[in-house]
Amino acid sequence: MQVIRTHRYSVEPGDLEELLRRRTTLITAIRGAHPGLASTQLVRLQDGTYQDTWFWADTETMEAALAAIKDFPEAPAAMSLTRDNAVQNGEVVAVD
Repeated sequence: MQVIRTHRYSVEPGDLEELLRRRTTLITAIRGAHPGLASTQLVRLQDGTYQDTWFWADTETMEAALAAIKDFPEAPAAMSLTRDNAVQNGEVVAVD
């Protein structure tokens, strides 16, 4: 069953373009090692924060990628531009 990992964070307005560049680099690196990353979606919410949702093929694939995150220098490079980060995992139960 498809699962998600959602990050919610703030970004300084002047850092958004660089975050997008670093985020794309990170996604490419992770997909190269963990092809179970099906898709990602970044949404700017009304309060100015961002919700970054990563859709994974299954729990095992997501957990393997999370366990290997220390091997991806792209992760701290991207996340260094965020603040007030909160993370949640979930399971997709319906798609319409």
